[in-house]
Amino acid sequence: MTAFTFGEATMRALAQAADGRGRGRSSAKPHRTGAPVRRDSIEAGTFEDMFFATPAKGECDRLIRMARTALDAGRRVRREARGQGRVLTGPERLLASLTAGAVRVYEELCTLARLNGGKVYPSYDRLASATALGRATVARALHILEEAGFLVRQRRFRRVEGEGPGPRWEQTSNAYRPTVPKRLLSLLPRWLRPAPVPEDALQHIADQAEEQERMKAQLSCRELAQLTTGGALGRVLARLGATLDAVLPSRESHVNPEPLPDSFIKRHNASTSTVETLQ
Repeated sequence: MTAFTFGEATMRALAQAADGRGRGRSSAKPHRTGAPVRRDSIEAGTFEDMFFATPAKGECDRLIRMARTALDAGRRVRREARGQGRVLTGPERLLASLTAGAVRVYEELCTLARLNGGKVYPSYDRLASATALGRATVARALHILEEAGFLVRQRRFRRVEGEGPGPRWEQTSNAYRPTVPKRLLSLLPRWLRPAPVPEDALQHIADQAEEQERMKAQLSCRELAQLTTGGALGRVLARLGATLDAVLPSRESHVNPEPLPDSFIKRHNASTSTVETLQ
C-alpha cells in the first residue's frame, strides 16, 4: 500500500472529484471563473463586417516595419533611462514592454490581414504553430500588443448544438485588427509617422460639413429622420416626423425664420412705448 502525505492525498481527492464532475463533457480546460464564455465576448458572425477593415496597399508592410522599429526604440529608451537614472513615462513603458516574440506574432497577424482582406481570427494554437512560440508566450505577446495599441482584439463565442442540461455556447477564437499605435508615434522616427493633412484638404472637409448641415436644415422632419436613422427606429421617427410636418407645414420657418417687416417692427415699438407711458 502506497503512503501519501496529507497534501498529496488532498490533491488526489480534489483531482478525482473534478474528474467525476467532468465526465460526459468536453475535455477542454474550463475557465477560471467557471463561466462557459469570457467577459466582453460577442457572438461570432454578428459584428465582423463592422470590425474588420481591408488594409490599403502596403499598409501591412508599414505596420510590420513600425513594430520592428518600435522594438529597437524600446530597447534604446530602456537603456537610456537606466543610464540617466530616471523613471520611464507611460508611453515609454509601453514601448519598452515590446518583445521579439510580440513582434513575431504581430508579423503573423499582419500577414494574415494582407492575405485575407483584413479578416484575422486565428486561434492561439494556430499562432503558436506559425511562430514556433509557446502558447503562453503567444498569449503574453497579444496582451502586450493590445496594450501598446498595435492591435484591437475582440473576444468571441459561438453557439453549439447539444442535448440535456448545460450551456449552449462556447468560447471561440478572437478577432484581431492591426492598427497604428497612436500613443507611441511621438517616440518613433519621423519617417514612420503619417504625413500631416494639408490645410486645403482640412478646409475642404470643413466646407463639406457646413454644406451638409445647411442641407439638413432644409429637410422636413420625416426626411431628416429617414436620413439620420435607419431600421425600425428610423421608420417610427419618420412617421412621427410626418405628423409634425402636418402640424408645422414649414419647418424652415422654425429653423431659419424670415426677418419681420420694418412696418411691423415700427408698430410694435410704438404700441410698446404707448403702454409704458400709460403705466
